[in-house]
Amino acid sequence: MRVRLIASDLDGTIIREDGTISVRTIEAFHRARERGISIVFVTGRPFRWLEPVREAFGHLGTVICSNGAVLYDLEQEKLLWAQTIDVDVLQRTREIITKAEPTATFAAETTGGLHLEEGFAEPHELELISRFERLDLRSTLLHEQGVVKFLAKSRTRSSDDFMAAVADELTSLVTVTHSAQNVSLLEMAHVKINKSVALANYAKELGIDASEVAAFGDMPNDQEMLAWAGYSYAMASGHRTALDAASYQAPGVEDDGVAQIIETILDSPEPPVS
Repeated sequence: MRVRLIASDLDGTIIREDGTISVRTIEAFHRARERGISIVFVTGRPFRWLEPVREAFGHLGTVICSNGAVLYDLEQEKLLWAQTIDVDVLQRTREIITKAEPTATFAAETTGGLHLEEGFAEPHELELISRFERLDLRSTLLHEQGVVKFLAKSRTRSSDDFMAAVADELTSLVTVTHSAQNVSLLEMAHVKINKSVALANYAKELGIDASEVAAFGDMPNDQEMLAWAGYSYAMASGHRTALDAASYQAPGVEDDGVAQIIETILDSPEPPVS
């Protein structure tokens, strides 16, 4: 069984804690592409925050962004597709979360930019965000641009506890996950969207079966993708839900785990299963 598509998460999977991607990892992906293997990056990041990928790989591959809500062509720097959330769904979602966590703050990623509620971002985070709009769920701009990811932050609960407190009530409204290491942040998308849905559709367009896909991830927002792919690897440094969902384990991100597996895929008739 050969690998025809490599799908990789970014942060915590190939992007290290210092925000860089190693030379070894860059070379491994380029070798795979030269061998004819398709490359797709699958991330919770919006398409506007792909600078580490551009710096490391240039215009290599396609990117599934915002946990599956956006498909972005990195070669042409073009938004190909987006699945947005209805504004009335956002309002109901906010009510449910606020009832469980009254001090929660919110933000929204749209196809046009970032919308932040006052108090959502920390002062040092605002310094890194060059441009944003104030979040107003009644705004016509929000409706026109289309929300691809809705965010809720808690300063009193862990991410796992925060998600557990609201997930059941949100099941029919949005998909809920989290991926941040050092902040309690829920990430919500259209109810029919997650990384695996977008990846499966992308692979189908290429004529590639799940059994021919090697996928890498490290956090709860990767679990559906890891469960779907024929060869799935959770990073040893990853969250328990990712480790449970994956078929195999890769060395941690700081040990260039993804690069190690790709190198073995390229040099062996069968992908590694250790």
